[in-house]
Amino acid sequence: MNPDMNTLSHSLSRRDFLRRSGVGFGMLGLADLLGQQTAGAANARGPGFQPKAKRVIHFFLNGGPSHVDTFDPKPALLKYAGRPLPQTLLTERKTGNAFPSPFKFQRYGRSGIEVSELFAKTAEHIDDIAVIRSMQAQVPNHEPSLMLMNCGDSIQTRPSLGSWLMYGLGSENQNLPGFVAMCPGGQPIKGAENWQSAFLPGAMQGTYVDSQHTAVDRLIENIRSPYAATEVQRKQLNLLRTLNQAHQHGRIDPRLEARIESFELAFRMQTEAADAFDVSREPQHIRDLYGSGVHGRQTLIARRLLERGVRYVQLWHGAGQPWDNHAKIEENHRKLAAQIDQPIAALLSDLKQRGMLEDTLVIWGGEFGRTPSVEMTGTASSLGRDHNHYGFSVWMAGGGIKGGTVHGSTDEFGFAAVENAVSAHDLHATILHLMGIDHERLTYRYSGRDFRLTDVEGEVVRPIIA
Repeated sequence: MNPDMNTLSHSLSRRDFLRRSGVGFGMLGLADLLGQQTAGAANARGPGFQPKAKRVIHFFLNGGPSHVDTFDPKPALLKYAGRPLPQTLLTERKTGNAFPSPFKFQRYGRSGIEVSELFAKTAEHIDDIAVIRSMQAQVPNHEPSLMLMNCGDSIQTRPSLGSWLMYGLGSENQNLPGFVAMCPGGQPIKGAENWQSAFLPGAMQGTYVDSQHTAVDRLIENIRSPYAATEVQRKQLNLLRTLNQAHQHGRIDPRLEARIESFELAFRMQTEAADAFDVSREPQHIRDLYGSGVHGRQTLIARRLLERGVRYVQLWHGAGQPWDNHAKIEENHRKLAAQIDQPIAALLSDLKQRGMLEDTLVIWGGEFGRTPSVEMTGTASSLGRDHNHYGFSVWMAGGGIKGGTVHGSTDEFGFAAVENAVSAHDLHATILHLMGIDHERLTYRYSGRDFRLTDVEGEVVRPIIA
């Protein structure tokens, strides 16, 4: 053994060595490589396959968009319009007769996949998109379905998909969080549980950004100190670190290390975050491409974050006014889709032009779909749809996806998946695979057992992989 290394090993504990080597974590989401914490990352990638994607941007449509009004056309509903469907399933609320989509569908691209007029601009990129029309959740309730789609378990507290990616791959930027969740105007149902790290180290938790704001100090709380200049802050942090490390000595508590490093990350973010979140630095034609609304702005910010090494960005839509349209679905779905159709299309165009789409995985979907039959309030129809977990649509593009593909199907009315059903575990296994991770090997030991995102299930959906 090298004498210097031998001396070092006696003078420093393993924990001190790791910390002084600059591999601590921050609660804000820094996930640089950390010895034992990311030991799973070294073994996560299966031999013989390389990652097709380096980063993920996930559009999450809170409340459950209707698949039969967006990406799963059902002309059979016209035949039964105003009449009972020959096939019904148990729903959360009373539903009535068949309710044909009020939106027109059209074939797009070389693939000829049909897409609703609601997403006409997104549909122009259908040859880069794989639509899964056979997704299934477990129950027709928002809370458990949100947890299932984001964290892989509808009941128990589990780490989110973004947190697992951080644990497995780490971050590529030490001055920004590796996992960011942007949600304008407040948090969705279940709040921060949707991007929680649970029993994984606290640094893997997503950093929440209220993207309704434009000033960086409103977007990210406490990004700047109103009381101290940078030099003074540095001295304060040095003192605080010394006190915290003295308290930490002899203790094994990842939360304490995360707390120490969170201060450091917040300090470093003051410069880089201000740049990343400032869309005024983009050319006017790029800002026009995304649109002037809050969702156009947050989508553009997301692209800027991905360019700077942020691993996983989740863009929430419908937190304040969700896609949970039990009434007036034509009016409400049209209004909601108009807010994000252009930003999604702009992102796909922008990523492609920059050569980033090939290694950026774009995901679109909600926690479940909606019924093909009309929801009833008492004995009257309010022209809305109830929750439907039996079958719905999710799509992916970029990062290793075989574009112009439709996988699976629901029955002729859109009630339930009948061909190649895809579970949340299957979806998560596929995402991890595209990121170069074997979902069965990415584990974390907690409370006496090895946990993984996909629990003891999950199969990679190979037909949608290029």
